[in-house]
Amino acid sequence: MSSSTLRETRDGGLDGRRRFLVLAICCASMLVVVMDISIVNVALPAIRRDFDAPVSGLQWTVDAYTLVLAAFLVLGGSTADRFGRRRVFQAGLAVFGLGSLLCGLAPGLGWLIAARALQAVGGTMLNPVALAIVATAFPTPAERARAIGVFGSVTGLSLALGPIVGGALVDGFGWHAVFLVNVPIVAVALVATAVFVPESRAERARRFDPVGQVLVILVLGGAVSAIIESGRLGWTSPVISGLFAVAALGVLGILGYERRRPDPLLELRLFRSVPFSTAIVMAMCALCAFGAFLFVTTQYLQDVRGLPALATGLCLLPVGVLVVVLSPRTGRLVGTSGPRLPLVVSGAALALGGAASLWLTPATPLLAVLAIFVPFGVFLGTVNPPITTTAVSGMPRSMAGVAASLASTGRQVGTTLGVAIAGTIGGFRDGRTLTAPGPGVWWLVLGLGAVILVLGLVSTGRRALATAGRAASVFEEA
Repeated sequence: MSSSTLRETRDGGLDGRRRFLVLAICCASMLVVVMDISIVNVALPAIRRDFDAPVSGLQWTVDAYTLVLAAFLVLGGSTADRFGRRRVFQAGLAVFGLGSLLCGLAPGLGWLIAARALQAVGGTMLNPVALAIVATAFPTPAERARAIGVFGSVTGLSLALGPIVGGALVDGFGWHAVFLVNVPIVAVALVATAVFVPESRAERARRFDPVGQVLVILVLGGAVSAIIESGRLGWTSPVISGLFAVAALGVLGILGYERRRPDPLLELRLFRSVPFSTAIVMAMCALCAFGAFLFVTTQYLQDVRGLPALATGLCLLPVGVLVVVLSPRTGRLVGTSGPRLPLVVSGAALALGGAASLWLTPATPLLAVLAIFVPFGVFLGTVNPPITTTAVSGMPRSMAGVAASLASTGRQVGTTLGVAIAGTIGGFRDGRTLTAPGPGVWWLVLGLGAVILVLGLVSTGRRALATAGRAASVFEEA
């Protein structure tokens, strides 16, 4: 290994300016990867018109991306720990840029969905790897917590700004532009990575786990496919039952097989930490709720209320503004006082937003609609920094890649399920056009907010924190 490689055990080597540049580059990569989850939502009505797509096709346009991210994020993180994080990060940027270009040039819905999957393959080499690079570049606990807080804030900011940026691009240049805009950003990030980001890898490389990877694909692919296709085939269809059975068998296979491997794809011992395991669950709940909210709301504003794409994005401006204002403050608060208060606030705000949305109708005054969006902005502005910090901070640095991958996987699984469920219970007529948001979506959001609130209290107690120390000691002894 060359002398320029920054090992996990060496904390020096980067001055303050270089660390800031590394953080900025990683945040820029996260911006495009995460924004592509939300930016496409505002383009869905235009895609449906161009390709005469059913709602299941729109669901797959979103979920082909998030499903691949969820299935391969852990592999991306562990591969970077073995072969070098900068090297994998650069490969991810190149693949993501190529996928974005193919999305913008797609001649049909099937081509678009396939290109979205290719985009996500690149994203799996960016999302967790960027967080591991940040965690390695900031060695002291206080600096590390602040940097991770900023990084986590970018996740929420990306999701919130996506519809606004997407609306402007769709109205100005067509839906293809929401993908093509990534290409120059990726090109700049590739050059900056080569110049400023040092190489790093884990002290002990983890072995590839092909069986575990197949099991993860079976679980996620089976469950998501069953939910999306249930609207077309019906819940009692043998195909749907078979898909759920495959997912269930995959879960049993993971529990039985992964615990016996010395280097499993899914490191189940991490879940001995209550803060870590609850952070994964909260990440799933948070992004499931926001994924459902975004999928239904962008089509409600365009299909039901007749707003153009840019106006739809601007209606979501309260969410974006609150994320911009609250996320940095939340990151600092987590760094100084811990994650409990932000988690409680975010859970309560999400539950309030779900309850208020039950009154949404085609005739609801627009000012009232904007007011209903405010709690969602408070939720998104306060939820990501504490979840990210809780998931990673209690773990030894040798497990940074795996822990970060699992935290990101939780988010992508949540988003995938949120879109799948929302398309099924969201109130779409003839499987194509939204008539009015179904109340089931908002009851789901309300319940998920309550779960985050309760888990935020449980995961930050003294007993929970003690389990994090015991889990970390297992890996330190190994």
